[in-house]
Amino acid sequence: MFRWLYSTVLLATCFVALASPASAQAFIVIVNVANPASTIASDDLSRIFLKRTVQWPNGTATAPVDLAPNDPSRDAFTKAVHGRSVTSVRAFWQQQIFSGRAVPPVEKAIESDVVAFVRRTVGAVAYVSAETSLGAGVKTLDIERPAR
Repeated sequence: MFRWLYSTVLLATCFVALASPASAQAFIVIVNVANPASTIASDDLSRIFLKRTVQWPNGTATAPVDLAPNDPSRDAFTKAVHGRSVTSVRAFWQQQIFSGRAVPPVEKAIESDVVAFVRRTVGAVAYVSAETSLGAGVKTLDIERPAR
């Protein structure tokens, strides 16, 4: 009886794991509706957030926005786009600040502030949880991942 119950629970756990794939994206990338882009390569997105790219292809200045360091969407974004931890990216920014090269992106504490910033800033780019309500003036960008 115990083996049957154990097997049933184990099987149910496997089905739940398969039903919600690990690759499901916990965040969406957003830009101002005036931005003509509809997709962005993950490497290009990383360069924008590390301020190695400072203009969109149309010449508009980029304005990346980060969520607070402890936000789950920031963690998911940082791992997916930069391939690093939030701590590692923050260490990068400490080096940039100390050497006088650059300052990190604007940081907003809550997603509604991020959406409002993107809505009023033409070159803004940010990420929020996939469940966030965007409203008018903001659109999503699809992320192109390199083929493997």
